[in-house]
Parts: sequence; C-alpha cells; structure tokens
Amino acid sequence: MRKLLTAAEAVSRFVRPGAVVGMGGQNINRCPMALVHEVIRQEIGELTVAGCNLSLPLDMLVAAGLVTRTEQGTGNLERYGTLFCWRRAVERGEVSVGDHSHLAMATRFAAGALGLPYLPTRSLLGTSLLADLVRDGVAVESADPFGGGPVVLLKAMTPDVALIHANRADVSGNIVIEGVTSHEVDMVRAARSTVVSAEEVLPAGAFADRPEQVTIPEAYVTAVVEQPFGAFPTSVYRAYDFAEPEIKDYQALGRTGDEEVRSWIAAGLGAGFDDYLERRDPSGALRDGLVEQMRRLV
Repeated sequence: MRKLLTAAEAVSRFVRPGAVVGMGGQNINRCPMALVHEVIRQEIGELTVAGCNLSLPLDMLVAAGLVTRTEQGTGNLERYGTLFCWRRAVERGEVSVGDHSHLAMATRFAAGALGLPYLPTRSLLGTSLLADLVRDGVAVESADPFGGGPVVLLKAMTPDVALIHANRADVSGNIVIEGVTSHEVDMVRAARSTVVSAEEVLPAGAFADRPEQVTIPEAYVTAVVEQPFGAFPTSVYRAYDFAEPEIKDYQALGRTGDEEVRSWIAAGLGAGFDDYLERRDPSGALRDGLVEQMRRLV
C-alpha cells in the first residue's frame, strides 16, 4: 500500500467517528498539530482521546465539539495553565474522564504493544485514582501470586488510530524521532493503525545504512504525511522551538470562553496546514526565529 498521503487523505481513511485516538506529543513538544487540524476540518467526532499529557491538540478537539471521553495522565499546558475548553466541558458533563497517572497510561500502552490483556503495576496503590479506574473496568486490584503483596492489573490500551509527529520518515514508514519519545513507541505498536506526520519524508531505503536511527519501523506505520512545521506552535527537537506567543494567545482565548476559541478555529485553520501557517506567520519570520532558537539550544 502506498503510505505517503496528504493529511486530508490520511485522516479521512484512518480516523473514524467514534474512534479511540492515541495522541502523540507531550505538553509543548512534538504534538501532531497538522493532523489534529485536519480532524477538526473534517469534523470527525465522538472521539475518545488517549495519551499521557494531553495538551493543545485535545483542547482544540474539545472546543470543536469532537470529543466525548479522554483517558490521560494529565490535561494541561503546565506553566501556561490548564486546558480551559476541556475543563469546562468536563465540568458540564459533556466529556467523561478516565484519570490515570502518567505511568499507568504508559503501562496500558505497553500491555497493548506486547499483545497482552493487562500488565501489573504498583503505581496506583494508595492513590485516589484507583477506585475510579476499578469502577471504569480498566483496573483490578489483585495479589501478587509470588507473594510480593498487592498489585494493580491494568487493562491494555489499544487505540483505533495513533497520531504522532516525527523529525523524519521514509516513504516506507520508517520513523525517526529525536529527543524524548515518552509513550509513543508503545502506543504506536499497540494501535490498529498509525498516521505519522514528519518534517521531512525521504525516499525508500534512506535509513538502510543507519538503521539504529529508526525509532519506529515501517511495520507499525500505516500512513506518512510530509508536513514541515507540522507540530507548530509546539516544538520539535533539533528542528524548531515552541512558539510561546502563539501558545499564550491561545490560552488567553481559552480563558475567555469556548465561543471565542471556536471562532478562532473557524477563522484561522484555513484550507490546510500550510495555509494556516501562512495566516499565522505571513513573512516566515516567526518560523525562522524558532529554528534559530533551537539551533542555539542544541
């Protein structure tokens, strides 16, 4: 199957209404913004979004009215504040939440990646999260059969589709991620399909002489989308820094209210991600500055 697709083609084929979507990225690092924008353009709804730190992509999907449930370690932009649209939707009862620790979510993805129905952990013992997860049917408190005390059995998380952004890929679907990968490798292995956007897509065999660079091999990747600055306004290690003014502007809108964010989405996303980038940064000066900032950092 030809894996190199446009964002519109990949999202249309592999993100279905009602899907469980595994979300890549972490806080303000390497979020799959181009792919999430396309989900919003195509108005694919009734989604369950799963990940460790669900940040800007989740809030935009919730603002667009496309999410019914989240399974996550946290939902925030750390020093830039909570996800305001998501929080309000949860408070109104429009979005249900499966609240985990980061390690618990990573463990669920690891179980899925190994093809196991569950994995044991002790990370939730003694926490207030455990009772809710037991109620939701994704955790069971048990005894270690080897006499080591209590353990928690965590149900595997197997997303219908995983969305991630990477530094590089080849047309066969071999993926290179530089820097922190967090839960993404296990999440991709656990998912039924995976769509990867990448800063650059190279010809087949590009990594044949350097296989150690490949973070995720082609067997786990369903579609590849070439999209420079596809994580903007979040960062990509060794490529560009995060755009703090953009994130602060979004958070200011989020504090104001849902309607303001929906209006911004409707007016600002444009016909595609390149169009969005041109609207936000017509001269390219902001993007050039982010590239230079990352060069100074690394």
